[in-house]
Amino acid sequence: MYNFPDVTLLITHYNRSSSLERLLRAFQKLECNFGGIVVSDDGSKPEHLDYIQNLTKSYDFTLVTTPVNKGLGNNINKGQDAVKTDFTLYVQEDFVPEPIFPPNFERALKFMHERPDLDMVRFYAYFNYPYLKPVGDGFSEMLFKITYPGYRKFYYYSDHPHLRRSTFFQKFGRYVEGIKVEATEYEMMMSVLRKKGKSLFFNEYTSLFEQKNSEDEPSTVRRNMWRDNQNLLIVAMRNLYRHLRFNYNYLK
Repeated sequence: MYNFPDVTLLITHYNRSSSLERLLRAFQKLECNFGGIVVSDDGSKPEHLDYIQNLTKSYDFTLVTTPVNKGLGNNINKGQDAVKTDFTLYVQEDFVPEPIFPPNFERALKFMHERPDLDMVRFYAYFNYPYLKPVGDGFSEMLFKITYPGYRKFYYYSDHPHLRRSTFFQKFGRYVEGIKVEATEYEMMMSVLRKKGKSLFFNEYTSLFEQKNSEDEPSTVRRNMWRDNQNLLIVAMRNLYRHLRFNYNYLK
């Protein structure tokens, strides 16, 4: 049994109630008990909301809703507002924790207790953060300087699974609402960098969670073709564009 009374599990959800159930079931199977669970729904269809209401009979969580879809920023904001504990474990509904998650989460939480300078601990990423300083127990401190080469240094924040202080908004501001998903993530990323955020990074960054998208409940996020196209010329142009844009926006 793993008890985390000072942590609230915050799950963002939109039209993927079976995926939500899979995530809740996975944490239950791993015997992870949190001080609270908040499910923040972004105006899902009635059939999904009905399904979620039925889930409350098997799982103890608080559901916060909105009558219409308002986007990622609003969904995280209203979910975070419902958190009452000192720490928040943020996970989107399409992720599933692996068996090695609980003991490593204990270590991450221990770091947060011991180091008040830390704002968050990241558990998942699509690629390894390029500048890391090992701190032990499988974690490294993320390092950022504008003079470091490459643009991947800017990917300091991500809305992938992470542990953060519930005072996150007080330091970095709320998520920008009414804009596209990529823009919401980008604005928070820049805020964290400009306000000198500090984070740890789990070294085996694909081993604590698995992102699952089924045919029945595919991803609800639609990325543009410019972002996903793997043509070598387009990749080179995209990388150059990001390098120039990220540096400009950080320094302006």
